[in-house]
Amino acid sequence: MKKASFPAEGQPSTINFSTKEQPAFNRQFDLLIKNLKEYEAKHYNIYLFAENPKQLERLHIIFTDLKAEIQVTPVPTSIHEGFIDDDLKAVCYTDHQIFQRYHKYKVKQAFSKNKALTLKTLRELQPGDYVTHIDHGVGVYSGLQKIEANGKMQEAVKIEYEDGDLLYVNISSLHKIGKYSGKEGSIPKMKKLGSDVWNKLKEKTKKQVKDIATDLIKLYAQRKSQEGFAHSPDNYMQTELEASFIYEDTPDQGKATEDVKRDMEKAMPMDRLVCGDVGFGKTEIAIRAAFKTCCDDKQAAILVPTTILAYQHYKTFSDRLKDFPVKVDFVNRFKSSKEKKETLKKLEEGKIDIIIGTHSLLGKDVKFKNLGIMIIDEEQKFGVAAKEKLKQLRTTVDSLTLTATPIPRTLQFSLMGARDLSIINTAPPNRQPIQTEVTVFNEDAIRDIIYYETERGGQVFFIHNRVNGLSEMKGLIQGLCPDLSIAFAHGQMEGDQLEDTILDFMDKKYDVLVCTNIVESGVDIPNVNTIIVNNAHQFGLSDLHQLRGRVGRSNKKAFCYLLAPPMSTLPPDSRKRLSTLEQYSDLGSGFQIAMRDLDIRGAGNLLGGEQSGFIAEIGFEMYQKILDEAVKELKRSNFRELFKEEIDKQDDFVSDCSIDTDRKF
Repeated sequence: MKKASFPAEGQPSTINFSTKEQPAFNRQFDLLIKNLKEYEAKHYNIYLFAENPKQLERLHIIFTDLKAEIQVTPVPTSIHEGFIDDDLKAVCYTDHQIFQRYHKYKVKQAFSKNKALTLKTLRELQPGDYVTHIDHGVGVYSGLQKIEANGKMQEAVKIEYEDGDLLYVNISSLHKIGKYSGKEGSIPKMKKLGSDVWNKLKEKTKKQVKDIATDLIKLYAQRKSQEGFAHSPDNYMQTELEASFIYEDTPDQGKATEDVKRDMEKAMPMDRLVCGDVGFGKTEIAIRAAFKTCCDDKQAAILVPTTILAYQHYKTFSDRLKDFPVKVDFVNRFKSSKEKKETLKKLEEGKIDIIIGTHSLLGKDVKFKNLGIMIIDEEQKFGVAAKEKLKQLRTTVDSLTLTATPIPRTLQFSLMGARDLSIINTAPPNRQPIQTEVTVFNEDAIRDIIYYETERGGQVFFIHNRVNGLSEMKGLIQGLCPDLSIAFAHGQMEGDQLEDTILDFMDKKYDVLVCTNIVESGVDIPNVNTIIVNNAHQFGLSDLHQLRGRVGRSNKKAFCYLLAPPMSTLPPDSRKRLSTLEQYSDLGSGFQIAMRDLDIRGAGNLLGGEQSGFIAEIGFEMYQKILDEAVKELKRSNFRELFKEEIDKQDDFVSDCSIDTDRKF
């Protein structure tokens, strides 16, 4: 047996590897194909690596469209960097380097959120909270208790009803219980167990709901019967655009994209609401939908609530579509009347493919040559007049609505099935929750917060929602941090000045931007990871959630500080709003915040005045369950023909079934 000889200690040894790095192709497929063909001629094995099998499929489609006949082995696994090994005669390229995308690192989750869902619901309930059981009505949650059933100990939820009646609900029937959500402070009426009052109330509610649902389904049927434009299936440019997205699609984002494209390819006009928390990738879906309509020689209009967002979207869309033959432009008050006229003339002549603007896009002077899709960002920010104009447009044109704060009023249409709904629940990889803290105005604390952020290379938003005191606030912060560069911005500034300030801030020329809430909707600057909101008690819940969403858009830990007077001096509603923001700082907590908003402000005129009483009696979540049942029943009876396809796909099923066994598994 031969002994392996090692070099003497201290002497260097060299091991030769015949490997080279993956070349950069700058997304140019002709260069990639030429390179692969050269290696194929030398009899090298070619492997393409991608985390997402969908991405390998896209590459295959691009190669097929470009008639590149290369033998490639797809590998659905991610590697950090591609390489060429001359000894093994192997070419290993990664998709993220071909498309110049960020490589996604996998962070192991400590637990699966899906498994924790029902237990989380239980944990959030406090003894004394009102809960609604779908079969027995509203009662008081009295904690968990072990009870004996068939000689075995089981854990059950204890609910107390009128006259001390007790109901024990097995953990396996947890889905039948919902937390009672009605107007804050209103005490629901409890019923005796076994009385038929609850069933009568349920039936009465269902009858009322059916009347409203019938009208809504008629409206839905009217939309379904209208003739729209059926877009062509994806071509290779669409595939290339999606593959060149610098981040990995999250599963929900991929599904929402498919839903939107499938709707666009149907002959009836699309009306879809895409609901996802701040920073979850809704803009990318809008870009893909707009580009799809351009591939069929049609125009796309993007309607946004603020001037700043129009400009930000213009930059984002232009950047994503710079390698493709489409013309993107915008109209907002940054442009002079002459420039605006010129833009609108080009739009009418069809020289502009994608136009982005505020509500001025709905004006009489705006004429499209061939409008294919209208995309509305944060619809709840628009007034009644704008919504009426949108309603008229929607009858003939595909419509896509994006929202981050799903206030139940906005969602209601979709929940009732009169509008299609896609929900993006999954956060982008490595996104961290934003640490939220409510504190009083303290100059030393503010100085420490700002320096902590700037010393790690970040920038800070300081929100002060009073134009009059803005320059004084800037002066105060400049006094606290004399060595930092500070700018201020508000909506009443001259267009050019405001534009320059925001752009300079994005270029990191300033460390702190003191501004009003003009940055609230959609401004995306990943380097800003601390936001301080002054007088936070004067903002609504949805506004605070949106403002908080301006930070934490990269993989850095982000902080949100809400400055307000001491909690004890605040009115109850303001106090509840601030503690809600502190309580719900997890990723994707928009839904809980929306529901809490409903608690604080009351259900109000959610579906017409006569409905409020029912919500107060049975709770919002139970109302939604009854609503769902009513819509299903209507679809299977009065509107069977309209929903024939949907019903055929569903088997008739038992909605509730439980199996108890004494076996131990």
